[in-house]
Amino acid sequence: MPKNRKWNVRRIVILTGSGISAESGLHTFRDKGGLWEKYDLMELATPEAFARNPARVHEFYNLRRAGLREVSPNAAHEALVRLEREFPGDVFLITQNVDDLHERAGSRTLYHMHGELCKIRCTVCGVVKNWSRELTVTTPCPACDTSGTLRPHIVWFGEVPFYMTEIEALLRECDLFLSIGTSGTVYPAAGFAARAKAGGARTVELNLEPSQGQGTEREVDQGELFDEGYYGPATRVVPAFVDELLKETTE
Repeated sequence: MPKNRKWNVRRIVILTGSGISAESGLHTFRDKGGLWEKYDLMELATPEAFARNPARVHEFYNLRRAGLREVSPNAAHEALVRLEREFPGDVFLITQNVDDLHERAGSRTLYHMHGELCKIRCTVCGVVKNWSRELTVTTPCPACDTSGTLRPHIVWFGEVPFYMTEIEALLRECDLFLSIGTSGTVYPAAGFAARAKAGGARTVELNLEPSQGQGTEREVDQGELFDEGYYGPATRVVPAFVDELLKETTE
């Protein structure tokens, strides 16, 4: 954890990936047994797949939505809520996850760059609505009443992530960038640490193991993408890091 230093930090930007939700019971994408092994996501998570077989795509996301109701936020989610509440500066949370565990834990300043599983969007009128029920090809839009025009509010492969203008500004202006539970292989999120570091931010990785291209030591060299790395289960590593960071920034 941070080693007895005073952190000169006013603005923190945090990126989370599927690793932070794995201990709640949600499947990751790229780990052994993850969604990549269970499903051909190119047949389920692209605009072309939806155009070919919308019923099959709806079935997949209905299953994921139902699974989300069976899990709860874990200690890592709760630690980030505590950081947002107690840190004397600004904390901004960017997530690659489409689950709602951050919100259910209490996070407020949150950017879902890949969309949200519990929302739907109409392809005709563009309305976005909260949605927890099953969705079918005949479900009418709650705004324009057109049938067969609703899709999951998810960024599929080949689509542009949400909030990129806001995220770029946050990365330029932050003092500390935390990457939590992400593989570091999916762009544009894989480039966030480098952009934050180029702007002068200190960069820290909290992960089960070092992400692709990173060192294997607990503290990697300054020349690496991350100035520091702390590895282990998110429910242990994240609360411990937050405890020490708050101690050193609020004393």
